[in-house]
Amino acid sequence: MEKIAIITDSTCDLPKAEIDKYNIKVARLKVKYSDREYTDGIDITPEEIYARLDKEIPTTSTPTLGEIDNLFKEVIAENYTHAIVIPISSGLSGTMNNFRLVADGYDEIETFVFDSRALSRAVGFLLTKVGDMIAEGKSFKEITSEIPKLRENMELYFTVDSLEHLIKGGRIGRISGSLGQLLNLKPIVSMDEEGKYYTVDKVRGSKQAFNKLVNFGLEQLNNHKCRIMVMHANVPESAQKLYDAFKDHPNLTSIELGTLSAVAGVHSGPTLFAFVYMRE
Repeated sequence: MEKIAIITDSTCDLPKAEIDKYNIKVARLKVKYSDREYTDGIDITPEEIYARLDKEIPTTSTPTLGEIDNLFKEVIAENYTHAIVIPISSGLSGTMNNFRLVADGYDEIETFVFDSRALSRAVGFLLTKVGDMIAEGKSFKEITSEIPKLRENMELYFTVDSLEHLIKGGRIGRISGSLGQLLNLKPIVSMDEEGKYYTVDKVRGSKQAFNKLVNFGLEQLNNHKCRIMVMHANVPESAQKLYDAFKDHPNLTSIELGTLSAVAGVHSGPTLFAFVYMRE
């Protein structure tokens, strides 16, 4: 009889209740300052990072091979026969490659490692869908064939009021970023086929950026039943407004509001707000 484990990393931003509900195993990324290393979601919060950004911008690192190896030993000890691993996009982090390296060393458990080409609660949507399918009694083969279809029905969009931290983190080009700041251009960003950030559009000013995000969401809701997750990095007012713009739509099947992980906050800075939709 199959027993299927779900494994991910700490940037999925799922609340503890959902991690516990599906017994999801989490490998945690690290946040590194000059004087200390922190573990994402354990001993540092996004708010603490934002408060220190004017003094030092930390670096981040993937879970180590040893830490991931310990997760695999844990699921094997719990008599899991199969594992489904969905981490942050390989276009943004080396975490997925570390998972693959470790998984290849274990013949006693059959593992499916999927490149989400996403981050944060977009990954979380995939994980909870997998958890629901396991609860429904679907087989490993059925679930792994369904995951790519789920990803095709999902998209993430975000904007930032300041490009400073995306520029410093190398997430966008310094020249285009500097010009954008000079002209007060706000990018609308999504994920490309390689799981990297790309600019969908650029608009003048924060109000236009907000309206553009709303329009992207309503375009989907007007034509499909959708789940939506709204996220932010230290801008709860903007996120609440975005949430309010969607919450009463008749095609909305569920909507939640949450915050980005500490690791994601390092790269985005404290002005990002976003939403992810999944067509039902």
